[in-house]
Amino acid sequence: MIHPTAIIDPKAEVAENVTIGAYSVINANVSIGPNTVIGPHTVIDEYVTIGPDCRIFQFAAIGGTPQAVKFGGEETYVRIGARTIVREFVTINRGTGFGGGLTSIGEDNFLMAYSHVAHDCKTGKHVIMANNATLAGHIDIGDFVTIGGLVAIHQFVRVGDYAYVGGKSAVVKDIPPYVIAAGDRAQLHGLNRVGLKRMGMSEETISALKKTYRIIFRIGITLNEAIQRVNAEVEKTPEVIDFVKFIQSSTRGITR
Repeated sequence: MIHPTAIIDPKAEVAENVTIGAYSVINANVSIGPNTVIGPHTVIDEYVTIGPDCRIFQFAAIGGTPQAVKFGGEETYVRIGARTIVREFVTINRGTGFGGGLTSIGEDNFLMAYSHVAHDCKTGKHVIMANNATLAGHIDIGDFVTIGGLVAIHQFVRVGDYAYVGGKSAVVKDIPPYVIAAGDRAQLHGLNRVGLKRMGMSEETISALKKTYRIIFRIGITLNEAIQRVNAEVEKTPEVIDFVKFIQSSTRGITR
């Protein structure tokens, strides 16, 4: 299952039933889980852990040193969750000592061709990044997020669960969960109703989120006043609570 032209460091840990294609390079301190397929001409640098049942396509570069001028060569890591697909020419950089030391890709992610995940980023489960989507450093992406092609997200931005970011967007502030955002600079365009329905969210929950969204973003009152009204008028479902907490905890500011 390992092509004879592949170069694998003796200090790498390769589980059973792993496939490694021609001319790929697997460096020391790499761990590859069972049933994972590494395509040809792939480079996996030090301190990378790849979970089981992943698929890494040709010419991907995983675990490269961060593109950060303050990085001093410290031991930092990349972790990739189970069943994640990494397509052609994707780049995923290690973390930095000043940013937490870890770049983490969740389970069941789908990173399409030429997408980039910079140092200290974290993605949740079932995240889709379309072609040429790029994450700058220190970004947190929630669960079930879709990021369209040619999207650029600024450092330290957070994107909440179930959000959808339309293609060719420039995102400079936090995007709340459950919404659609698009544009340069990105603006909100309502709830991600189609995505929420596909995920099995009830009409009652979607209705509560819609009312929360309208109060916070549509009627022209201050954020504090809006949150007070939400607490008084909207059913406190877990999703509504998450929506409000996300906004209250923002340090970069919220996309409006």
